[in-house]
Amino acid sequence: MSNYAIETQGLQRDFKTLRAVDNLSLSIQAGSIFGFLGPNGAGKTTTIRLLLGLLEPSAGEAQVLGYDIRTQAPEIRQACGALLENHGLYERLSAEENLEYYGRIWHIARRERLQRQQNLLESLGLWDRRKEAIVEWSRGMKQKLAVARALFHHPRLVFLDEPTAGLDPVAAASLRDDLGQLAMQEGVTVFLTTHNLTEAEKLCHQVGVIRQGRLIAVGSPEELRNRSSVPRVEVRGSGFSEKLISELNSRPEVKTISLRNGSLWLELNAETSVTPLVSLLIAGGAQVEEVRRDKASLEDVFLTLMEEEK
Repeated sequence: MSNYAIETQGLQRDFKTLRAVDNLSLSIQAGSIFGFLGPNGAGKTTTIRLLLGLLEPSAGEAQVLGYDIRTQAPEIRQACGALLENHGLYERLSAEENLEYYGRIWHIARRERLQRQQNLLESLGLWDRRKEAIVEWSRGMKQKLAVARALFHHPRLVFLDEPTAGLDPVAAASLRDDLGQLAMQEGVTVFLTTHNLTEAEKLCHQVGVIRQGRLIAVGSPEELRNRSSVPRVEVRGSGFSEKLISELNSRPEVKTISLRNGSLWLELNAETSVTPLVSLLIAGGAQVEEVRRDKASLEDVFLTLMEEEK
């Protein structure tokens, strides 16, 4: 049996003159959280629909949990959970009534349904409000319940299409934390699309970056930062005069320089010793308190990749 939950080979989908997914080849480890990143219209949602067998590919192949997307789409959907554009909840019903309804659709025995409701709602902090009609709930609480709905039948793989979109920062952080804990508890593979680069960096074991239907980078967040980012140095202190900044900027090893919140940020052209740069600052009268090398964030890497692919 393959160690991969998802494998695609040259997957492609055309809509008249538009190629929404272009030669996508990807392998996603079972039990991992995979983040699929890209701007609007990059092909993220189309990819999910292809993998769920909701769209027929124009070319290429894919296996999801060992099932072929062309010939075994019902088996794929039976084994997977999904939270796509619509949360799929009935707002006049309570949380427990929503989960009871879906539990019956999945033909789960009554005792197991009741236990599953309690386990998921407690994990998501919703148990005390399980009897309320969810129409009055916040968007964040509804999204948590939608995640419970997607996980209710113990799927081996769950697709989450931008689950924190439209949430305020506190609600998004809460849902992100719950997703990480639930994925670990359930032992489920998660395929997550998101615009939130911080979310991907904190949650995902592996990320793929897609632009105009093409996969342009894939790896762990750390691998992408190491491969695509430029060396950066933060110098904390004071006395960073315009003259000193100008002198630093003229050095061949310095790519860009900026002053933010009392710190001097240097982007370097290559990994190099910063001792000469610090010596220049001190000789020029600056008071240097701390020098720290800093790796670019996943957001920095993402923006760099988008620029490189234009």
